[in-house]
Amino acid sequence: MQFSRIRTGRPSSASSLLGLLSLFSSLVILPDAVAAAEDSADSKAGTAGASAAAPDALAPIAVTSARLRDARIDLSPSVGTTVYAIDSQGLAALSQGSASSFDEVLLHLPGVSKDSKASGSLHVRDDHGNVQYRINGVQLPENLSGFGTSIDTRFVEHLDFLTGALPAQYGLRTAGVVEIQTREGKITPGGQLEVQTGDHHDLEPSAQAFGSAEDVTWYFSGSGLASAQGIENPQPGTTAIHDQTRQQRGFANLSWFVDDDTRLALMMGLYHGRFQIPDNPGQSAAFTLTGVSSATTGQSALASAQLNEVQLEDNRFLAASFQQTRGKLDFQVSVFHQYSALHYQPDPVGDLVFNGVAADILRSASSNGVQLDGAWKANPLHTIRAGLAYTAASTTSATVAQVFAVDGTGAQAGITPLALADTSSQNGQQESLYVQDEWRVLPTLTVNGGLRYDHTNAFVSEAQYSPRLNVAWHPDDATLVHAGFSRYFTPPPQELSSQRNIALFAGTSNAALTPYADPVRAERSSYVDIGVAHTLNDHLVLAVDTYLKEASNLLDEGQFGQALILSPYNYARARVHGLELSATFSTRQWAAYGNLAMQRALASDIVSGQAVFGGSELAYIASHPIYLDHDQRLTASAGSSVHLGSVLLSADVLAGSGLRRSAPGVPNGDHLPGYQVTNLGGSQTWALGKARELEARLSLLNLFDRSYLLRDGTGVGVGAPQYGLRRTVYLGLSLHL
Repeated sequence: MQFSRIRTGRPSSASSLLGLLSLFSSLVILPDAVAAAEDSADSKAGTAGASAAAPDALAPIAVTSARLRDARIDLSPSVGTTVYAIDSQGLAALSQGSASSFDEVLLHLPGVSKDSKASGSLHVRDDHGNVQYRINGVQLPENLSGFGTSIDTRFVEHLDFLTGALPAQYGLRTAGVVEIQTREGKITPGGQLEVQTGDHHDLEPSAQAFGSAEDVTWYFSGSGLASAQGIENPQPGTTAIHDQTRQQRGFANLSWFVDDDTRLALMMGLYHGRFQIPDNPGQSAAFTLTGVSSATTGQSALASAQLNEVQLEDNRFLAASFQQTRGKLDFQVSVFHQYSALHYQPDPVGDLVFNGVAADILRSASSNGVQLDGAWKANPLHTIRAGLAYTAASTTSATVAQVFAVDGTGAQAGITPLALADTSSQNGQQESLYVQDEWRVLPTLTVNGGLRYDHTNAFVSEAQYSPRLNVAWHPDDATLVHAGFSRYFTPPPQELSSQRNIALFAGTSNAALTPYADPVRAERSSYVDIGVAHTLNDHLVLAVDTYLKEASNLLDEGQFGQALILSPYNYARARVHGLELSATFSTRQWAAYGNLAMQRALASDIVSGQAVFGGSELAYIASHPIYLDHDQRLTASAGSSVHLGSVLLSADVLAGSGLRRSAPGVPNGDHLPGYQVTNLGGSQTWALGKARELEARLSLLNLFDRSYLLRDGTGVGVGAPQYGLRRTVYLGLSLHL
């Protein structure tokens, strides 16, 4: 596979500049929307020509699909932002190809650092979470954070990853925006059958099917996963104890082209996951339970390697869209629904013995809403965009906890557990409005200014007007300079912000460390981003990007207690800044890339959710800025791929200087050792005739079998230790029909 050539042409009135790079294997980088516009124009001309030369009853679908797809993309401006793009060929060049988890795909982009699944999987520019996902232009409501994701890399045709100072269209979750264009039906029906197997008893079958009839197209995909290692191992060994997972994913995308300018679309997705919580052997009993354990001696008839904790996760979404082009006006209106649930099932004896609480926790969230986006090309110099979104959410939290009574010093006062129930629910709403003007001031200069309004009403009611300004300048055909300022408003995730009944657990082994907890509030921040991309020649592109974020009520999330469920809290003040460097090189057969991100995130004074923090920890953080637990000073990625006829070989490296851990008396005062992981991949394709192909893929992850810690169990809001995946081999077979 080849790199797509990076073009830095002049901005067009349709959609000026897209932003910067980071190609790997065949990551397609579009630093300029002109590239997309030119490709679109070429595609339209070529497709239209083909249609004229060979008329076919189904041919108009291809023309209409391309035109409406490009119109939908034009609803999302990228002027002055940093954009990294990956197409389906780029995904195929990964070591595991499209069988790669979606989070693993994003880890190859600058500024994205790896974390454990229990802590959120990844971080963008030293933020925790704060990433929004849009599928075919529809922003998905947030779901409960778990170990799995409903997004299957197999159904992704193309994705744009936007960071930096975002235009007014993007709000609420702003550390990164993942814009996914899914696979669609084709005139010629077809599909794919695939199976991947490997170490840890992994077995992952999948199937895809697509086609069209009259003016309707469809695409379906489904996959399953069975593995003996679903979550990171708390021990450095190659195999975790009690770590099986079973997961299923499904996705459907249907489109009806009513006429050349109108489309009705329906998307559906579902995910179900079952995870055993891996055991950490060798732990001593902390509480006394008659006939089972003694806190005095630490002895227990039940070993910590025998615990049976399980977490169940469900997520499903449905979105229906009406898209139309009317002369100079493009718009899309969508209605959506999302439901997610997370159920932690404890070991009823073991959790009491080792943790003092065995809590059965069920959380669910249901969201319904509408989204409208429109773009009006007023004249060759101005494109006006406006839109609105409304979401109504309902969340519930139900906990039944077995606990022990304790005395005034916190020592266990009874050996017979008590059963306490804590249930709460909350209805909430979010409303957003925006308007912006993309102004082509000069042929080489485009300015996008806008204003956004957001209001949230759940556990607290807050609102903000947020101005945005982005500038993109081409001093010459080979150089793109972009700069932007954005004011951001980030409400806390309602599905995680359940109110705990502190008084209910007073005098028990599940008592709050601090006897109060202020409600979690929205984060408010100012963000500045400046970057340059330069094409040195036909093969080499370099880019640099720098940013600064100043925030009040900075949102963070942590794991508190034995359940692997995250809880949000606020720091009163925070400052985050960083620098990203990217280089890409490509020839006809060979492609290579390298990324380096340097970042720093400091915050002080925890002002919400204090119940889960100790008094001394709160006092220290109130008077001393500390590093955020997910801060990583250096993050790097590199890789290359080469085509040798029907053989594709690829390699990539992920490296980091280590996330934070606590030092004596200083929360997050130290960092873990750095790590470096090398992955290899290779595939061979054989033609079987009648457009059929058979592909075999061999993947080798962590080639040098490096044992490295993602977390060591210390740090603010950090639970058990987690080690990265040891050397793992996968073999995959795909039949393209």
